Amino acid sequence: MTHPAPQTAPTPYGNGPVVRLFRLGLGASQRLWPGLAVRAAHRLFGTPLPPRWLSRRQPWQADWQIASWPFERASLTLYTRAITAPGPVVLLVHGWGGHAGQMLALAEALTAQGLQPVLVEMPAHGRSGGGVSNLPQFARALDYVAGRLRQQGHTLQAVVAHSLGANAAAYAVSRGLEAQRLVLLAPPASPYEYTRLFARMFSLSETTRAAMQQRIEAREGIVMPQFEPTAVGPRVQAPTLVVHDRGDRINRFADGLAYSRAISGAQLIATEGLGHAKILKEASVLAEVARFVA
Repeated sequence: MTHPAPQTAPTPYGNGPVVRLFRLGLGASQRLWPGLAVRAAHRLFGTPLPPRWLSRRQPWQADWQIASWPFERASLTLYTRAITAPGPVVLLVHGWGGHAGQMLALAEALTAQGLQPVLVEMPAHGRSGGGVSNLPQFARALDYVAGRLRQQGHTLQAVVAHSLGANAAAYAVSRGLEAQRLVLLAPPASPYEYTRLFARMFSLSETTRAAMQQRIEAREGIVMPQFEPTAVGPRVQAPTLVVHDRGDRINRFADGLAYSRAISGAQLIATEGLGHAKILKEASVLAEVARFVA
């Protein structure tokens, strides 16, 4: 049995001709070659869209330094202003299919408060290498970046992350990432539910979806329930701020609410009319985040 693709709620994939072509191809392979359908679904699930080369064209101001760090079978890109001495830094992390430029307005707001932002671009995103990525890799990347910065003498003042990056950041902090503060911007609550959305979008049967999930979990050595707020939240000790728009149509407001309830003492800022992405540029949100982090 297959699931019809949703017609109203937007998704990171859209509903263009390429998506429709993938839907037809996966639907046919499920009937003719189920194993191939699982492998193809797994590959597509791990491929960020829109393509990363679109964000490589983003111009950067001359006072920003861009560095590439090898990571696993890909690379990470870090954007920093000249850091003259070891000190506290703030990691800024984009979401799935995003890029570091989306966090630039927040970086400017933090700089104005005397903080040192470090923008991290994940594998298969923006200028970073690699063709595929996933939530567990996001979390590993954060741990790796924090470790290298710590080796250089820096301390991690905060991690501020958007969307899937927020999910990864919460998990990494719950597992020992030493951040003094944590800010989650429009976090998704459930990787499992996202696989269901993906399955509906591409007309995958539940059998194919479940096999894809098992393939991801086996390869990454982690099961998806470990990323749920109820599993992550009780382990987060850092003071936490959650910002989520009530009208977010990518990650529901209920997702942010779930994190705010699962993390002891977490603050929740509920916005109106900003949706999923505008919270990254709204002056009032930037000011609240900068105030919390400082």
